[in-house]
Amino acid sequence: MSRRLFRAGVLFAALGLLAGACASEDDSGDGDSSDSGDGELICQVTDTGGVDDRSFNQTANNGLVRAESELGVEGRVLESSSEADFEPNIKAFVDAGCDLIIPVGFLLDAATQSSAQENPDQDYAIVDVDFFDSDAEEDISYDNVKELTFGTDEAAFLAGYAAAGATQTGKVGTYGGINIPTVTIFMDGFLAGVQKYNEDTGENVELAGWDGSDGLFTGDFDDQDKGKQTTKSLIDEGADIIMPVAGPVGLGSVAALDESGDDNLGLVWVDVDGCVSVPDACKYFLTSVEKKMDNAVYDTIKNVVDGSFSGGLYTGTLDNDGVAIADFQEWDSKVPDDVKDKIDEYKSAIIDGSQSVEPT
Repeated sequence: MSRRLFRAGVLFAALGLLAGACASEDDSGDGDSSDSGDGELICQVTDTGGVDDRSFNQTANNGLVRAESELGVEGRVLESSSEADFEPNIKAFVDAGCDLIIPVGFLLDAATQSSAQENPDQDYAIVDVDFFDSDAEEDISYDNVKELTFGTDEAAFLAGYAAAGATQTGKVGTYGGINIPTVTIFMDGFLAGVQKYNEDTGENVELAGWDGSDGLFTGDFDDQDKGKQTTKSLIDEGADIIMPVAGPVGLGSVAALDESGDDNLGLVWVDVDGCVSVPDACKYFLTSVEKKMDNAVYDTIKNVVDGSFSGGLYTGTLDNDGVAIADFQEWDSKVPDDVKDKIDEYKSAIIDGSQSVEPT
């Protein structure tokens, strides 16, 4: 593929090369359609999880990779080792003349807004951010920034209902990486789904790790050992199905289940179908709360290619297939048929607005 990956540690040494490479042809000789499009340069800046996190950044990057193959754009990626890399990475791509810069994640909010204000002729598409002035309590928008957001609480509600219906211990769990809205929205929806199951059945399934306002967080999206230890603590509390909302940290949950040797323990993956991103662990995945960032990124790049790009807010929902839950795969027989029927019913109700996904 034509995408070239630059790591933040060699950023400044590579700036001259990067700028020069923008006009060069790819010499990979892979024979795909990368030379048949308009030749736009599309540039992605990851958060600290990295492009190969098997979750958030990788899913967004899949949209860029698809655009390289199908639209003929040229892709560039800069990985951020820390928050200190966000502004210089974005500036590097402004200087390189990228046709679209795609910062990935809530942590790049401030750096993206600053760059967009300084460079009104530069187009951006930020993943998973809705700009908001908390002091003035007002929404913010820019003509040159597409805000790609996702109603993941809708899909997480369905996953929470499924988990409550499949648990054997009467307790499920969740934890996050960092306590930010794009993480807690998953946890809110999951809690609301568990609560709805209890309301429907008279059961009292508990959710450990999140009460609607406070819960368990590892403090980052990198340390898989923290994910492993947090998962073990939830298992010790009696939770048998756990949803990590923590990017690569969630791989620590997989390790914890591997070590347990208990085939009755399960996970709910997030952002992408776990059976695709972590296929060796598919046996653990009850389902996945899919945030279809790849489709949103691809569609935005396509808008750039065809000249129809515009700033403003996009929200992926169950209705527009911007979010979803994955098939139950190896857990299918463990989810009762009446629970599956209810999930279908509530999906329709969420779409038509008759079912709230906010926890009570």
